[in-house]
Amino acid sequence: MYFKGQLLRMIWIQLCFLLAMILIGSQMKGIGLGVMGMMGMVVFVFVFGMRPADPPIDVMLIIAAIVTTVACLQAAGGLDYLVGIAERIIRSNPARITFIAPFTVYFLCLFAGTSHVVYSLLPIIADVAAKKKIRPERPISVSVVASHVALTGSPMSAATAALASILVYNGAAFDIMKICIPACLLGVGVAALSVWKMGKELDEDPLFQEKCKDPVFKQWMDTPLAAMKNNATPAARKAVLIFGLTILAVVFCGAFPEYLPHFEPGKASFSMNADGSIKMNALISMITLSASGLLLLITRTKATEVLKQPLFSAMAAAVVSVFGVVWMSATFMLHHEKEITSALGALVTDYPWLFAMAVFLLGVLMFSQAATTRAIMPLGMTLGLSHPALIAAFPAVNADFVLPGYPTLLAGIQFDRTGSTKIGRFVINHSYMRAGMVMLTVAIVSAFFLGRLLPTG
Repeated sequence: MYFKGQLLRMIWIQLCFLLAMILIGSQMKGIGLGVMGMMGMVVFVFVFGMRPADPPIDVMLIIAAIVTTVACLQAAGGLDYLVGIAERIIRSNPARITFIAPFTVYFLCLFAGTSHVVYSLLPIIADVAAKKKIRPERPISVSVVASHVALTGSPMSAATAALASILVYNGAAFDIMKICIPACLLGVGVAALSVWKMGKELDEDPLFQEKCKDPVFKQWMDTPLAAMKNNATPAARKAVLIFGLTILAVVFCGAFPEYLPHFEPGKASFSMNADGSIKMNALISMITLSASGLLLLITRTKATEVLKQPLFSAMAAAVVSVFGVVWMSATFMLHHEKEITSALGALVTDYPWLFAMAVFLLGVLMFSQAATTRAIMPLGMTLGLSHPALIAAFPAVNADFVLPGYPTLLAGIQFDRTGSTKIGRFVINHSYMRAGMVMLTVAIVSAFFLGRLLPTG
């Protein structure tokens, strides 16, 4: 009994240390999460004597491959072209912007595989809403969260590829898409309804009335909406076409694994399953990087221009973050695998929604869907959760809206010149909380329901 008490105290000490490293790293931004995770890794190995787990090489390589392809699209002007299309859709019906904007953002991010493209649309959403006298907080809040949720189901996101590699069965990527995309779309729709009348109308908002006394602000409000940009260059169109075909190729590989090359059974590796089939993460890496080369050749975009793109720089920070924090988390899980399985196995198997709550709590701290997926989803496999249950819990990795420190959330606040989008006095009572909680709750519940209806591997 004494030994068990000591072990339990040690587990709690190590868990608190792990969470402290994640929290400190998330506040540092940039590569902070990765370097603090590596500091924690050093303490785990040299102080607590933990055996190092395998580093998340697969996720790091997937992030590098996918983001490089999107950066090539950006360098060729394709991303601006897509944003221009999204802008025309948003401006087409300003009175319905609270519903049109989040769905437009969702599909754009689903296609691109990154939430960072929302930066280009946020000033448009804020501008259109304000000049239509619609509280910008409403479309901005639900659109920002929709840009995150789109990644859990996007064939071009590192998070989806990471979960597919963890599930380790042919067709896993397609199963994730067919469950998570409709579930998340339903979540976006209900979240848009939930914020439809959120907050005071602009004409009744004291802060807005005070801002209207400023001549510069009043002039901006009275200025007609700016003309739409035209980014339809031949190179941009070709880049989008190649990128679209790349997505179709990834979806085809996930949906029809029987048509892919199959080799003799052998030892499992990054590229191969033990049964001789090619792993989805390897396929995604091969397809996306090959598409990058094709895109550069056909659009005659200089390879050096890709290095200058903001998305390429963001990729380096993402890789470092995943390397440090996921390796630290995996080492903790491996060291206490027996204790965790014994304590949670039966409970989580009977009530799989409890695992979704654990995913949500870790997602709050890690600020990365791919990192959260790689850190905690293997635990679900260890606990014996079914594949549909793991897929249903997947949208919970988007809990990075709870603490309003993620760049997309801060950008939404900055672009809203009316001041309606804000962080509350108690920090977590911010503009994104309602839309985020409603969206994730509906998406997860819907995914559990779809997981029972639709056949999965």
